[in-house]
Amino acid sequence: MKSTSGAAPAFPGGPGRVAILIPCFNERATIGKVVRDFRASLPEALVVVYDNGSSDGSRGEAEAAGALVGDEPRKGKGHVIRAMFRDIEAEVYVLVDGDDTYSAKDAGRLLAPIAEGRADMVVGSRLAQDSGESFRPLNLIGNWMFTRLFNLLFGARISDTLSGYRALSRNLVRSLRLDSGGFDIETEINIGAVEGGFRIAEVSLPYFRRPEGSQSKLNAFRDGFRVLMRILLGSPRGRRRVMAAAAILAAALAAAAWLAGR
Repeated sequence: MKSTSGAAPAFPGGPGRVAILIPCFNERATIGKVVRDFRASLPEALVVVYDNGSSDGSRGEAEAAGALVGDEPRKGKGHVIRAMFRDIEAEVYVLVDGDDTYSAKDAGRLLAPIAEGRADMVVGSRLAQDSGESFRPLNLIGNWMFTRLFNLLFGARISDTLSGYRALSRNLVRSLRLDSGGFDIETEINIGAVEGGFRIAEVSLPYFRRPEGSQSKLNAFRDGFRVLMRILLGSPRGRRRVMAAAAILAAALAAAAWLAGR
């Protein structure tokens, strides 16, 4: 099955269905286990993997584990998630990475606030239950900085804005106008949820170290820059606040220069 601009894959989703959406690029070492774990944890859910041009046999592993598998040829996590949102019909969507760093057995806790009508998006916060070995120091610092900046600019109270494990209601997903092609996709989703007035909740969940043989696709500097630009310039509210902050800083510098010259 191909996810292109043509007809969407004929996956048996629909109203009332929970869809587990797993973007995948060269995750042969883990993708089969991730699929099996979610099928065991949520047996009624639709488990869908979209392969992003893997060359290591990930697609076959996902199919063998029982996932419905589609393809997204455009490289980048953002392209994959946008294609999945476009193609899959469900009542609630669970986004999770295919690297086996998130706990499938806790998916019910992630879904509960939406099922109970208390939230439109639930973020699985990784920080409180981090094993201490899961984050690289640079990634941990970057996550903290981006989260603080996002909350400051958008008036939000999210503790882990970059988490790849989250549940979203159909109404929220259908309201999003996404254009990200990369790892800034979670940030763009956060912006859409906040600016759309949707209710956001968090659940503290464990976050595990990558298993042996699984390699991160994240480039800390390149992808960090994309996240930063998305926060600062990815919405009218962010741009207005950045411009306001720049104007205040310029005024302060001008005043300081005037005083120094007296």
